[in-house]
Order: sequence, then structure tokens, then C-alpha cells
Amino acid sequence: MKHISKSVWILSLISLFTDTASEMLYPIMPIYLKSIGFTVLLIGILEGFAEAIAGLSKGYFGKRSDNSGKRVPFVQLGYAFSAISKPMMAMFIYPLWIFFARTIDRLGKGIRTGARDALLSDEATPQTKAKVFGFHRSMDTLGAVLGPALALLYLYYYPEDYKTLFFIAFVPGLFAIIASFYLKEKKQEIKIKKKTSFFSFLNYWKQSPSSYRKLAIGLLAFTLFNSSDVFLLLKAKDAGLDDTSIIGVYIFYNLIYALFAFPIGILADKIGLKKVFIFGLSLFAIVYFGMATNTNLYVFFGLFFLYGVYAAATEGISKAWISNICDKKDTATAIGTFSAFQSICTMLASALAGFIWFTFGASIIFIVTGIATLIIIIYLMYSVRHSIPNK
Repeated sequence: MKHISKSVWILSLISLFTDTASEMLYPIMPIYLKSIGFTVLLIGILEGFAEAIAGLSKGYFGKRSDNSGKRVPFVQLGYAFSAISKPMMAMFIYPLWIFFARTIDRLGKGIRTGARDALLSDEATPQTKAKVFGFHRSMDTLGAVLGPALALLYLYYYPEDYKTLFFIAFVPGLFAIIASFYLKEKKQEIKIKKKTSFFSFLNYWKQSPSSYRKLAIGLLAFTLFNSSDVFLLLKAKDAGLDDTSIIGVYIFYNLIYALFAFPIGILADKIGLKKVFIFGLSLFAIVYFGMATNTNLYVFFGLFFLYGVYAAATEGISKAWISNICDKKDTATAIGTFSAFQSICTMLASALAGFIWFTFGASIIFIVTGIATLIIIIYLMYSVRHSIPNK
């Protein structure tokens, strides 16, 4: 575990606890909302609004973190917001309150993302970035295995007792808050305080290195075609998998992701982030082409195995790549700005996928996504350089 510092361990444990809490509720969230009177349309509006808040706030708070020269307060506040939002969802069932609680959760993600990733970047050298980010993703995704498993176990003994799960989810969230107080702020250069408007992070796009913009364009183009994992699960459902198998496949995917993220990060530091990232996109294309035609249960598990390896080869790697390209003093802003645009593209991707699915059928969306991914691979191969050490 060389190069994994105490701060990286703490940040990884915080993410593990937080993701356990969030993923405990992920499978039952739509069911719970329906049980308290939310329509499918209202659920869609709620999730879209909450994700928009999370996306835009990532850029703003990333910029605030860089301007202030502080990381830890943003991390602590962000994880605290996400933790307290869990029991809030169960305390009252009024639509406005639910909107408020869900927004608090997503705002917490926006507050912490840029500062947390900058902290991770500061704990690594350009030669160990993928390893550090990969380790963090492994721990984070382990929570996506534990969370649904704990939810299934609880609901097995207490069927349909969804409300209690929201209070139970506060426990790992509380552990995350406690762990965050063990983080230590590194000494930063004294900064000149700058006024930061909500959209001031957008200026970074013009000021950023051309290599950052080229990489971001490629990553965002991919995001536009990378719709929600829900569509993969729906395709498996349409092919005849029962509900238990669907949840089992989802847990299996997250387990593979968690197991592979760290070793793939180590590999990326040795052979190059760009090579590993393109390998991950190639697996993604294979999975989507396979999903277009497959109806076999065992093949679905094989495809979700490849999908887990794809995620391990891209999620942490992309942030390590960005942090190596940008100037060190702008790390939170660079990652926050990218994450803000990424959130918007993610929303558009799911809307586009839903439209194509409804209009042309499920297979077409997977074929279109696979073809688009191949084009993006070619773009990244010939238009984007390997990462260069940040200053």
C-alpha cells in the first residue's frame, strides 16, 4: 500500500461510509417516493433538479476552494449535508420538504467534490495519481456493494419498511462525518481573496490549457452518450431477468468495479493513463454492442463483468488525467468545472437515451452509443496528448 497516505485512507473511508448510505437507498428510492404519493413525472423532476444543483455547484465550490486555499472545510460540510439529508427524507412526506432534503444531499456532493479530488491529487505525484484515485474509487465503490446488500437483508426481514432504512442510512453517514474531522489541512500559499460568483468557474474554460479543453471535450462527448446505468438494468429486465437477478447483477458490477479500480490504477501509472482509459472505453463499446442483441442470463453477467472493469479503468483515471494536466493551484476548479459540465451532459444523455428507446427501440440506443464511443476513442487517440505533470 505504498503511496497511500493517511489522508487518502481517511478520504477513502469517508467515501465508503457515504456510498454505503446512499446506495442503501438507491434501489428503494423510487418505490419509497411512489409510496408517499410521488408520480413518475414528479420523481423525474425531483431527480433532474437535484442533479442540476449538484452539477452546477461542483464548479462554484471548486473555484471557492482554490480561491480560499482550503480543502478540508468543503469536504466536511459536503459530507455532513449528505448524511443529514437521509433521515430528513423520512421525517416528513410533503413534496416541498422532499425536494429540500434531496437538494441538500446533492448540494453536499457539489460542495465536496472539487476539494476532495484536489486533496487526493495533493497526496500524490504525477507518477502515482492513478493509483491514488484508483484506491479511492475502489473504497467508494465497495460502498455500492455493501449498501444494496444491507438494504436487501433488512427488507428480507422487514418487507416494505422503507422509511426505517432512511434512518439506518444515517449511521454510516455519521461515521463519515466523524472520520472527516481527522483530516488535516495542508499549509497553502496565502491567497488574495477573490469575489466568486456562482458561475465564475466558467471563466476557467477560457483560461485553462488547451490540453485540458481537448481532453474535457472528449470526455464530455462520451458522457453525452453514456446514459444512466438504469437503462442497462432495464434492458436486462426486458430480456427476462427477475428483480432479484437484476439487483444481483447490479451488486456484481459494483463488486468488480471495486476489486479492479486499485490494481488498474497501479497499471495506469506504469503504462500511461491514456492507454488504460482508451482500453476502458473499448470495453464499454463491447458491452453496449453486446447489450443490443443479448438475451442470455450468463452473457449478461459477463457483460456486467466487463462493465465493471470499464468503470474501474475510466472513473478514477479521468480525474487523475485532468489533475495532471491542469496547474496545481487550479486543481479543484479544473475538476469542479469538468464535473459541472459532466452533470449537465449526464442529464442530457439519459433524456436522449429515453427518447431513442421510446422512438426506435432499446437495441438502437445501445448500437448508437457503441458507435459514438468508437468515434470518441479515435478522437482521444489522435487529438489528446498523454498527461503532463502539473506545476
